Amino acid sequence: MTTGTTAQRTPGPRILVVDDDRAIRELIGRALADVGYSADFAQNGESGLALADGQEYGLVILDLVMPDMDGRAFLARLQARGAGQARGAGQTSHRTVPAVLVLSCVDDVAMKVSCLELGAQDYLTKPFSLAEFLARVRVRLRDDSHGHGETIRAGDLVLDVWRLRADIGQGPVALTKLEFLLLRELAEHVGQPLRKEDLLASIWGLDFDPGSNVVDVCVRRLRSKLGFDLIKTVRGAGYQLTS
Repeated sequence: MTTGTTAQRTPGPRILVVDDDRAIRELIGRALADVGYSADFAQNGESGLALADGQEYGLVILDLVMPDMDGRAFLARLQARGAGQARGAGQTSHRTVPAVLVLSCVDDVAMKVSCLELGAQDYLTKPFSLAEFLARVRVRLRDDSHGHGETIRAGDLVLDVWRLRADIGQGPVALTKLEFLLLRELAEHVGQPLRKEDLLASIWGLDFDPGSNVVDVCVRRLRSKLGFDLIKTVRGAGYQLTS
């Protein structure tokens, strides 16, 4: 499959596959089509970003080692574009940053943590099982397949589940999927501190060293978008959403 080509189109969230390996693109394309997912394909980072600018995606499947752009650079630019859209469009923008599943031959904990800190939701190493790959795709898309029109309220905070936006009375703010999932977890336990270890397990679904600062980075991003006072640090107990 070449840049910009499209797999079988079916209703539901669309997937963008960014990988310079044609064999991997074709393997993933067949696997996704077999279970009814609709996907577009890019063979390099620049083409992938161009597609992401023109189409709403529920998930990006991203290779790390590509000739034109390192996968981490792609992640950073994708997140930056989402933040720019949110600032520039004000209350009229519905475009959100898609979830990202990194698919890479680099099997290194430091690299995994780096990608998560840059906004990826998951990391799967090559070679991989198609069954596990599809299971992870389903998990990452489940919030796009449900909850249209649903809102979650916790004090002054209102979360728009479908558009991945938060409003604390000053207008909606676009969130990344990780930011939204973390804020939703805190909102569902309002007034109760949640340990970083528990947040890592429930949101990232990965068993990383609790000493990792992945959660801290995500909290800092939320505070920068919604105000420092929304999430407080409870010494020795984790993070808590203020009521």
